[in-house]
Amino acid sequence: MKSSQDREPVPAVYDHGGGVRSLRVPIPDNPLGHTLVYVVDTDRGPVLIDTGWDDPTSWDTLASGLTACGTSVAEIHGVVVTHHHPDHHGLSGRVREASGAWIAMHAADTAVVRRTRQARPERWFSYMTAKLTAAGAPEEHVAPLRAARPRALPGLSPALPDRDIVPGELLDLPGRRLRAIWTPGHTPGHVCLHLEETHPARLPGHGRLFSGDHLLPEITPHIGLYEDPDDATVTDPLGDYLDSLERVGRLAPAEVLPAHQHPFPDAAARVRELLAHHEARLTDLLTLLAEPLTPWQLAERMEWNRPWADIPHGSRTIAVSEAESHLRRLVKAGRAEAVPGSDPVTYAAVQ
Repeated sequence: MKSSQDREPVPAVYDHGGGVRSLRVPIPDNPLGHTLVYVVDTDRGPVLIDTGWDDPTSWDTLASGLTACGTSVAEIHGVVVTHHHPDHHGLSGRVREASGAWIAMHAADTAVVRRTRQARPERWFSYMTAKLTAAGAPEEHVAPLRAARPRALPGLSPALPDRDIVPGELLDLPGRRLRAIWTPGHTPGHVCLHLEETHPARLPGHGRLFSGDHLLPEITPHIGLYEDPDDATVTDPLGDYLDSLERVGRLAPAEVLPAHQHPFPDAAARVRELLAHHEARLTDLLTLLAEPLTPWQLAERMEWNRPWADIPHGSRTIAVSEAESHLRRLVKAGRAEAVPGSDPVTYAAVQ
């Protein structure tokens, strides 16, 4: 799970050089604090990479930041969304309404957006209740979901993108070379964006990488299941993420511009750290799986950024999803297996 660091090293508006600036758009009531929204100059006007959370304060911050950059929301030419989560895609629709800008997203995440727009909230809560029950969650955790009838949820009516980001292709940004790199794991359609231009400070490496949530300097992104109530495909998000990390490491950008925290150099070194982190975690989980455990029991025993007793309800649901993604990786690698006849299903290490 992502957690926050106290440092705030990037000013509210920061000029990264070479026609790229960033704005710190706040995420309300979230320890991450803010999303770094990037403003990229093009020959047809500024393009945003992500937009931030759909909240009045966030909108005001985005608008005032664009004014400080010498432009305005009305002048935005396009919005490139790294992935569908509301702290990245939340304000995209409002930007399009104010400017006529296009919105681009990978087709896999656009499919998630379309399902989200079409599904009733009750369908989602029914699905989550069934998933958590199958994962071995106790009734006291599931009961609030059975009774939940929310009138509004963040990200429940996200803007439908009107352009597809095609992996490997240059985006239609006149005067810039911005190539899409498909990096599934955090979401099925997450993309990083490789600015194939000389670094303005001449740092060694190949351009700059807008990494979204895929590659962050000090924290690891949440890797849970790709939730889809209408699709029974057994996906492997952690496997996708590890493969995507290696792909990004081979790019060797001079600088990484992430969506949270702060820019950093040496993507390859950070990739090595994350690969080692996940391998160590998988090894630790195999030790826990010396006895059969449900996904819920595994999550209770995993190491988080705080004791399990201090993790709130919603974060426990996220933790169980992350435990399940690790279990799927272990099962697919032949290192763990489901125990036949167990209900709810338990898993054990392969001896």
